[in-house]
Amino acid sequence: MPIALPIETSKFTGIFCAVAPAVRLANRETGQPRIDRDTGLTMYQVGVCLMAGSQAEVINVTVAGEPKGVVQGVPVQVRDLAAVPWENEGRHGIAFRASAITPLTPPAAPPAKGGAQ
Repeated sequence: MPIALPIETSKFTGIFCAVAPAVRLANRETGQPRIDRDTGLTMYQVGVCLMAGSQAEVINVTVAGEPKGVVQGVPVQVRDLAAVPWENEGRHGIAFRASAITPLTPPAAPPAKGGAQ
């Protein structure tokens, strides 16, 4: 099993949600979601934009459990980001995992309904 290589996120000047969370599928034909072996939670993929000065890169990060409040364009905190090298049938690459992705500020409460007439 390959070792996960930790990524120091404090060095980035900004981290934003570029693509809203989506359920990762174990079987595309049946729509069965991928489940994390350790937690039993559904796996989600989030497109995250990492900014460093004038450069930016979007990576897909997998996280166990729904990242509540994370929507496109919001600044986020990515906890325990790691790069995991993989190889499968001659193909290879790097997958990114995190223990949690949360919005930096909680979502605004909807305005109260009703009011004076």
